[in-house]
Amino acid sequence: MKKNYLFTSESVSEGHPDKVCDRISDMVVDTYLGMEPQARVACETLTTTNKVVLAGETRGPDVNKDELISKVRNCIKDIGYDQDGFTYKEATKIECHLHSQSADIAMGVDSSGNKDEGAGDQGIMFGYACNETDVLMPAPIHFSHRILRLMAEDRKSGKLKGIEPDSKSQITIEYKDGVPANVKSVVISTQHSKDVNLAKVKELCMPYIEKSIPKNLLGNLDENEIYINPTGNFVIGGPDGDTGLTGRKIIVDTYGGAAPHGGGAFSGKDPTKVDRSAAYASRYLAKNIVASRISDKCLIQLAYAIGVSKPLSIYVDLFSNDEEKNNYVEKLIKDNFDLSPRGIREMLGLNKPIYEKSAAYGHFGREPEGNGAFSWEKTDKISVFK
Repeated sequence: MKKNYLFTSESVSEGHPDKVCDRISDMVVDTYLGMEPQARVACETLTTTNKVVLAGETRGPDVNKDELISKVRNCIKDIGYDQDGFTYKEATKIECHLHSQSADIAMGVDSSGNKDEGAGDQGIMFGYACNETDVLMPAPIHFSHRILRLMAEDRKSGKLKGIEPDSKSQITIEYKDGVPANVKSVVISTQHSKDVNLAKVKELCMPYIEKSIPKNLLGNLDENEIYINPTGNFVIGGPDGDTGLTGRKIIVDTYGGAAPHGGGAFSGKDPTKVDRSAAYASRYLAKNIVASRISDKCLIQLAYAIGVSKPLSIYVDLFSNDEEKNNYVEKLIKDNFDLSPRGIREMLGLNKPIYEKSAAYGHFGREPEGNGAFSWEKTDKISVFK
């Protein structure tokens, strides 16, 4: 692998049209799991100018559609949208087209007799961790998330005025000998109110770059390589500016392109869907391996077939060219972790309403919470690998 190179990752805010959809879809998942921990949900959301459409399949409790629509409005309000083209108020029309889960899919997933519960779909899932940051995430995506998260917190508290919900960030980092050395460029594109000019937008955004990126990485950044609203104007944004769909920001949700992705999105899916639960499990494994300090970085791949309980394959790459070490870690995983869909859910406590807050600023690199959210970020299995 190259030792010296530039690498770039981007993030998008909770007000980005696709992230609005992810938030709403995960709200639906949480609503069902909050009523019935074994509920099944596969919810897709579409947003455009003053319209939201929910579609998908569910199995479990009867949820009142008017209640769901009210919760959709609460999501939009919390994100901060009350604009002519998109608002939490009645001007935005909300349609709900959720229906019962396919009996054929349910049959493959359900346990019966001697058959354990199977995976909800076939697919491959990847987990990754590295020691570039304190949360064991790649530096470019971690700092890109941090800029937008801090901006959103201050915008919603009233501290940051004139900035609207739809934003993007992008950071390019120079690596020397495989280690982050310098930030080479920063891009922030943020929606703003009509009465704020470009110079003011730049003034408002600059402190968040300085707060989010360590000084040792910012030291050599050329001011000409800081691009804030490079198009010059960004007043029309959110779903009014661009259609949003659930699941279109899978690289933002994971590792910013620093690791492979199996292709499946997370939001809107209950944890029987291995697109979600096995991706969380593979991150959990990779993070504990790197936290144990037996490797500076680790990539895990898990593969599943619909209706089949156990993973078809487990792949480990410790980036050390030490085949014996890789094989030994694979054996430790097989001997110590139940990676069936049921085993993952029980290990990480996934049958809880914990997903709405994961819909923005990445599913990984977050702090585990007391209610079980981000349980896959715990490093409580270090002893297995040490």
